[in-house]
Amino acid sequence: MKLSQFKFKLPDELIAQEPAPGRDECRMMLVNRKTGEITHHVFKEIINYFDEGDVMVFNDTMVFPARLYGNKEKTGARIEVFLLRELNEEHKLWDVLVEPARKIRIGNKLYFGEDESMVAEVIDNTTSRGRTLRFLYDGPHEEFKAALYALGETPLPDYIQREPNENDVTDYQTIFAKNEGAIVAPAAGMHFSRELLKRLEIKGVEQAFATIHSGLGNFREIDVEDLTKHRMDSEQIFITPQLVETVNKAKTEGRRVCAVGTSVLRGMATAVSMGGKLKVYEGWTNKFIFPPYDFTVTTALVTNFHLPYSTMLMMVAAFGGYNLVMKAYDEAVKEGYRFGAYGDAMLII
Repeated sequence: MKLSQFKFKLPDELIAQEPAPGRDECRMMLVNRKTGEITHHVFKEIINYFDEGDVMVFNDTMVFPARLYGNKEKTGARIEVFLLRELNEEHKLWDVLVEPARKIRIGNKLYFGEDESMVAEVIDNTTSRGRTLRFLYDGPHEEFKAALYALGETPLPDYIQREPNENDVTDYQTIFAKNEGAIVAPAAGMHFSRELLKRLEIKGVEQAFATIHSGLGNFREIDVEDLTKHRMDSEQIFITPQLVETVNKAKTEGRRVCAVGTSVLRGMATAVSMGGKLKVYEGWTNKFIFPPYDFTVTTALVTNFHLPYSTMLMMVAAFGGYNLVMKAYDEAVKEGYRFGAYGDAMLII
């Protein structure tokens, strides 16, 4: 497959800048892989397509306030710092992106907060934009993390062209988020309300959880036409024994196994045994999935509508079939579906 095969015309006004008024009130396109039929629904109607014993696998990662702004020593230049992950708890080392990168060198100090009480020193260059910062903070680790996060804001994707507000703190997060570590929200999971989860539970649909700490690699621009030459950033994933048992039981019984989001789809595709069942996995994955691809565990997918050329669109096309998914996207544009993390949903069965 070529990068250019994932181009489509997306009007700017279809990129959602705000979430739907209610989590389960967005639109949902249903795509049937067997018949090729495409129909239109409200998201809460998803319950009609799952039965007792089917399994929905959610990503319970928690997004942290990863974007903050500091001032460079002496010049006072404003620097955007995007926290990627903590490298060393004891020494308060963080892997970060800085912008503008050309202004930041090893040895520079950055000051954060109105009183500039949080200070960090650049101790390493990792990439053209990446740096390692050492935060100079004397208090206990939990106190440091609380102070650091108080300075940060919700890391909304760049295509949401407004400043984050207090509502985004909860809106850009699933209601079942519990394991901190993501800087990209598992958007498909954000459509599930407490009421909908309860109704699914009453119907007997199993709810299982993986932890996949989604990173910026999802949004990194692909700069090669030949997709086999693209290298994904690694993401940390946790596939627990409990999840493995639940999913493999459903597989054995011929039940539906639904990945809620491309992060879960990718995580489960990483943790597949030789026999095509799910296995326990804790570690990192840089798996890049594009058509054609044989999914042996997942039989249904909930996902949002993704932007042109994105790795998430490629993954969806691998699952739903390239021609059918691109046809569905054409229809989504014509029908005015909303795209992006705060947009509408697609269910592929």
